[in-house]
Amino acid sequence: MSAVVLAYHQMGFTGLSVLLRRGVEVRAVYTYRDDPHENVWFSSVAELAQQAGIPVHFTESINDEAEVARIRALQPELLFSFYYRHLVKRPIREIPRLGAFNLHGSLLPRFRGRSPLNWQLVQGVRESGVTLHAMVGRADAGDIVGQERLAVGPDETALELYLRMNSAAEALLDRLLPSLLAGTAPRTPQDETQATVFGGRRPEDGRIDWRWPRARIHDLVRAVAPPWPGAFTELADGPLMVWRTDREPQGAPPLPPGTLALRGERLFAGAADGTLELLAWQSPRGRSLNDGERMIPVAAAAGLEQGA
Repeated sequence: MSAVVLAYHQMGFTGLSVLLRRGVEVRAVYTYRDDPHENVWFSSVAELAQQAGIPVHFTESINDEAEVARIRALQPELLFSFYYRHLVKRPIREIPRLGAFNLHGSLLPRFRGRSPLNWQLVQGVRESGVTLHAMVGRADAGDIVGQERLAVGPDETALELYLRMNSAAEALLDRLLPSLLAGTAPRTPQDETQATVFGGRRPEDGRIDWRWPRARIHDLVRAVAPPWPGAFTELADGPLMVWRTDREPQGAPPLPPGTLALRGERLFAGAADGTLELLAWQSPRGRSLNDGERMIPVAAAAGLEQGA
């Protein structure tokens, strides 16, 4: 059984690994060159394909006529997209006789679109998972072939959830691959009334608004914790990066929203409905904001009135 694979990131590496382990003849891999401005912490799809002797193609224009002709000449029976960033148009989707399928990091139809992992944590979901679905003309809208569900912990970070989702994706592909290869995979139409769609996220979207409740700030922090760019707030001399928080700390002083309080080695922040503790953070000049007890006004980026 033959396939063409479009893949990137750790999910792409895992998806390609499953196909190779199960003996699928992968005739070509399409992927991206790593961005020197991006934190590349994940395994390389290109290196895995090259080690397996598979031709690797780097393109930002998968739907160009030349690429359509190249894929058509390969005559794949299946096409898989594993965290590939571009929408695949009909001329390519119609080539494989057994279908074209995409792996998505949410329980569709919720959280269609870009950055589904981060958006789910920003919104405080308590259940997530991965979905394999047929590719259609709209992103993440095709019939569902299968899903793996995961409970999400209230303090789980993006990386912690991503690694569990990666394992869930491996299990899902292992389970579904026999029926995909046989052409008997089930298809369940998505319920459009339950669909939600989100766009990509930028580093600026990690800015904390201290007028928010503690839970919302806590969810934002864990949604963009490393290796993602991180949440931040502005001090007078630059950004304070926030990597992890406790939304119900013991011994926290009452603070107005938008004020930080340093108590020895503990740093607290006032939110709309109480005080958080910043468990992991970095100030503009490094980790320390000086010892002892002091009040630190956050810069007025959130439109708040602060005082020391």
